[in-house]
Amino acid sequence: MPDIAPILPSQARAVAFMLCATAFIAATTLLAKALGTDTLGDPLHPVQVTFGRFLFAWIAIVTIVAITRPNLTRPNLGLHLSRTLCGATGVTLMFAAAAAIPLADATAISFLNPVFGMILAIPLLGERVGKWRWLAAAIAFTGALILIRPGAGSVQLGALLALGAALALGLELTFIKRLAGRERPLQILLLNNTIGLAIISVAVLAVWQSPTPSQWVALAALGFAMAAAQACFVNAMARADASFVTPFSYLTLVFATLYDLAVFGTVPTGVSLLGAGIIIAGAALLAWRERVNQLTPTPTP
Repeated sequence: MPDIAPILPSQARAVAFMLCATAFIAATTLLAKALGTDTLGDPLHPVQVTFGRFLFAWIAIVTIVAITRPNLTRPNLGLHLSRTLCGATGVTLMFAAAAAIPLADATAISFLNPVFGMILAIPLLGERVGKWRWLAAAIAFTGALILIRPGAGSVQLGALLALGAALALGLELTFIKRLAGRERPLQILLLNNTIGLAIISVAVLAVWQSPTPSQWVALAALGFAMAAAQACFVNAMARADASFVTPFSYLTLVFATLYDLAVFGTVPTGVSLLGAGIIIAGAALLAWRERVNQLTPTPTP
């Protein structure tokens, strides 16, 4: 029987950070659902929810930068702007979806973003995609089609919003790949949230309504949870290979389902579980193939 490689301490810490990140990410969708429905008062527009996410996340990150005083380098503002526009669009659509459909469905569809990232990397980054990764994409899209439920009225609309979010976040991944290794993670987070706050501060003027005190608390909690999720995610990626730690991000679906059940009493249906399972299977196959590609030596001419 072959020996099983032990989990290194750094890998164990990476898993712990990723688990914390998934819990915080699921919490942001829960808070977005509370803010986008009448739970805490008149529903807030998704753009206003995104404004709260960027405002309070920016406050948290600026505080960390002021305390740690990291060395900042000259950034690639074009890449940062493109990345942030895609990310802000994806987050806003995701928050809208969270208010319209069960969190488990919205979260599961969001797992399509690495699939979209793979497809978009073909024309944008010149990457080549083999049959295994195309198979993974086909499996994931089959699960998404189940969750979209063609002809199901408002459920269909919410699922389409989540699908749009996954597309925008997949496009964001292509810009993140181009930024990877060029700048320090804290600098990337600072610029991402600064640019995002500037953009969304203009957009929110068209839909602004005065939040209730409880909504202000939820907006602050959402922003701080997002900052914590980003910090945990960056720390997880810094301690282990992405191919090792990324599959643990699928536990976001578990946390989202538990939060939705505990707070809103939403019980996932069999169709939701089937669609989510198929999407995760496709995403897991894609992650496995990425690891195989990394371990396969490139032939020299």
